[in-house]
Amino acid sequence: MKKFQVSIKFHMNDEFMALIPEHRAYVNTLIEKSVIDQYVVTLQSQKIWITMSAKNKREVKKQLSGSPLYKYWEFEIEELNVIDGQLHRLPAVQLN
Repeated sequence: MKKFQVSIKFHMNDEFMALIPEHRAYVNTLIEKSVIDQYVVTLQSQKIWITMSAKNKREVKKQLSGSPLYKYWEFEIEELNVIDGQLHRLPAVQLN
């Protein structure tokens, strides 16, 4: 599986807000299935960043389209070549 970064811009209204619980349930399902690695939202600039696993961009878009908020999004999908960080490293060895 390849890794992809999805950058999403959205605009909230009352209808959008009403769909958030259903959207969160969908995201939780994808996290539990290890499709989504990270899901980050900022309300200040109304953006979402999702790191996900898929065979190709078409599959990523198919997964995204399952969200009830999909119609409110403008997004870009980029294939990642390098992922590094604290969560991707082996734990430090601690001697007792």
